[in-house]
Order: sequence, then structure tokens, then C-alpha cells
Amino acid sequence: MEKFAVAIDGPNGAGKSSVARALAAKLGCVYVDTGALYRAIGLHVERCGADPDSAEQVAEILHDAKVELRYAEEGQRVYLNGEDVSGLIRTPKASIYASKVSKIPEVRAALLGIQRDMATHQSVVMDGRDIGTVVLPSAEVKIFLTASPEVRAKRRYLELIEKGENTTLEEVLNDLIWRDKNDSEREIAPLRPAEDSVLVDTSELDFEQSVAAVEKVVSERTGR
Repeated sequence: MEKFAVAIDGPNGAGKSSVARALAAKLGCVYVDTGALYRAIGLHVERCGADPDSAEQVAEILHDAKVELRYAEEGQRVYLNGEDVSGLIRTPKASIYASKVSKIPEVRAALLGIQRDMATHQSVVMDGRDIGTVVLPSAEVKIFLTASPEVRAKRRYLELIEKGENTTLEEVLNDLIWRDKNDSEREIAPLRPAEDSVLVDTSELDFEQSVAAVEKVVSERTGR
């Protein structure tokens, strides 16, 4: 079968990763969580004690970070300098660091090649914030997945509580609103729908319905 690419963009907490992962399994292709790459860089910056708001400091230590996506039975795993950091990058602090470093041109340039290379050799479902607009502008299917801030905050809050994180719904909502603003207003590859993307709002949908909605878009666009 000829390879293809599905680009799923959207704000933090929209459910992109879980929906994209399920869609990839249904389509029999590789799922690529690009946000994990930026989170790994953010973790590296934190460990090095660098200022995530300083492009100069981040660029200086960037060459010391080797980020890889590997695949195991349980799915995608993220490695930073040979260490599996898949769990460590899923905290609110990691999310904030990821948003900060994602504004830095050197970081985006370093990760762009990794993302595009994966789509060159295989069919992929790739999610992030600039996949349809920058990373894979020629993707056969582009979807902008979103939901209201309140719904997204509640979903993220429940995920964090299940993982044992000590936080509140108010804190999660405030972080989410901050990140929405930061991602949408950054100069480099801001969060926005691609002109030819299909908007899918999951505010009133459960997980299965959300997956079905994006699967329908793929079917309508590709016949798969």
C-alpha cells in the first residue's frame, strides 16, 4: 500500500496523542508524538539548569541532547541520551518547559529533520501543533483537534491525578490557558489550523466518538 501521512494538530489537552495513537492502530501505521520530542528537550534544559526562555543558553546545550523515538510493545518510548524518559516528560512542569523551548528556532530546526524523516519511510499519524502547517504541509489528511479550555483542563487534571500528581483543576486550567496563549502567539510556527485542515471539536464527544470522528475524516479524504 502506498504510504500516507495524517497530521493532527491542536491545543494542549485536546486528546491528540490518545486519539492519534488509536487512529494509527486502526490504520496500521506508525504513530509519532512530536510533542514528546519537545518535552524531552525541555527536560534536558531543566537538568542542565539552563533558562528555557533564553535562546542563547538553550542553543548552547542543544548539541548535548540526543533525542530518539523508539517503539516497543507498549507503544512509543522517548529516549534522552539513551535514557527512557517517557514517564518523566509527562508532568505539568515538563509541559511548560516544552512550550518555552518550542519557541526557539534552533530547537525547532533540530527536531524538524527527525519528524520529517519518519514520514519519509513509512505511513504515519503525527500529532503536534505545527504538523499540517510546517512539518508535513503535504500530508494527505490534516485535522485540527480541539475542545473547550474547561473540558481540556478537566481531562488533563484527571490524567494527572491518576498518575499521582499533586495538583488542582484550577492550576491545570491556568497552565492550559497560559500554554494556549504562548503557543498561539509565538513567532516561530504558531499554533493554528492549516488552511486545508478539518476542524474536529471533541468537547461533547467521549474517546471512542473522538476516534470515530477523525477516522471518518481520514476515510472521506483518502478512501481508507
